[in-house]
Amino acid sequence: MLQKLALFLLMAFTATQALAQAVSGFLPQTRLGYHSGDQWEPAMAADGHGHIYVLYPQYGAVPGCPACTVPTIALQVSNDNGLTWQPSRVLLPFPTGQFDPQIVVNPADRQTIYASWLQNNKRDVIVARSLDFGQTWSFAWAERGAEDADKPVLALQGTDIYVGFNHDEKFFIVASHDAGQTFNRVQVNPNAAPGWSLAGGATVDPAGNVYFGWTAYARHEMQAQPVSIYMSRSTDGGRSWLTLLLDVSGAPPECARENCETGYLGAQITLASDAAGALYALWNTGSVNGGPERIYFSSSTTGGATWSARANVSAAASGVEHSFPAIVAGAAGDVRIAWMDTRASEPGHPDHPLWNTFYRSSTNGGATWSAESRLSGAAIGYDYILPAGFRFPFGDYFSLAIDNEGVTHAVWGEGRDYKSPGSIWYTHGR
Repeated sequence: MLQKLALFLLMAFTATQALAQAVSGFLPQTRLGYHSGDQWEPAMAADGHGHIYVLYPQYGAVPGCPACTVPTIALQVSNDNGLTWQPSRVLLPFPTGQFDPQIVVNPADRQTIYASWLQNNKRDVIVARSLDFGQTWSFAWAERGAEDADKPVLALQGTDIYVGFNHDEKFFIVASHDAGQTFNRVQVNPNAAPGWSLAGGATVDPAGNVYFGWTAYARHEMQAQPVSIYMSRSTDGGRSWLTLLLDVSGAPPECARENCETGYLGAQITLASDAAGALYALWNTGSVNGGPERIYFSSSTTGGATWSARANVSAAASGVEHSFPAIVAGAAGDVRIAWMDTRASEPGHPDHPLWNTFYRSSTNGGATWSAESRLSGAAIGYDYILPAGFRFPFGDYFSLAIDNEGVTHAVWGEGRDYKSPGSIWYTHGR
């Protein structure tokens, strides 16, 4: 028995050491959000005054809000760059649920906050604005549809606001040039083949050009059809769009054991631009249908007309599943990326993969990268968080931000499986 215990401890120690490929400059993870019910798919932004904003859906009862339904969008704010956090609070109680939050600080003034999400059974796209560091908000309907939407992605510069989303196979972008008072809608893929289009990331460069990354999935037999990964660009305020195919991925990996919806672990792309106008893309893609996917990075200094050859940015071994890219950029050449992968497994059970969140940064536009930092870690009292990793990603995306002191902030979801339970976790560092 003692030999078995010693072997178990040795395996656990070895797995943990293998994950710690570099000394992380990040604090141990801490839980954010309400501590009852489930929280997932957090979005994050940082302003120029030391405020960090996390917007997330609360599943389950909302403390102090008997009128709130499932899920309800909640906001949590730090006034000291993530050292302490105010209690979470509801932005807009609504009787039919709110989904897929986004939050962005206007880069023009580094103070005005915009948020977006879906409500009214996912048919409406809401855009909200705060001029007082998230204390009060005004609300506008960017889209009022007759059918379900999915995955709103928000980007802005000054008074120009853009939200991309899909209605089934149709990918739309609504644009406002008056700070969200009015919106105009354009379909980006008017000749789309039958399928399912999903926005992944967006950015507006310093010149005002707009870029959206999105994917197109086959609607039928999703597990056997490739996924196209696109970048669309507008140089005229969203009136017209030019679309470029960046990559083609194999069909999504299967995750039925974790109660996933089809395509949950499939290809995603996210975008960022730095202060000099360079563009950066991060995405996960696989070479065979249903096989493991990896994380790739590419950059463009030609306004998205041409892109560098994709670069594999993960140090994980071949065959490790990668998903959920996140990216943020700052000054010229400053780009920071994160993702989740399954290079760890439960000690003694190599067929039970565990997930972790990893991070890298570059000061030269991705020509070279820092060593990997593991952001996720152990937490007491959660059966889905082990020393070597967590059991499953909780939500389709997570978020990075850079504060006014150049520090990186990260927030992500961890859970037992796709359904429940799960919670959101936060760290910051360099």
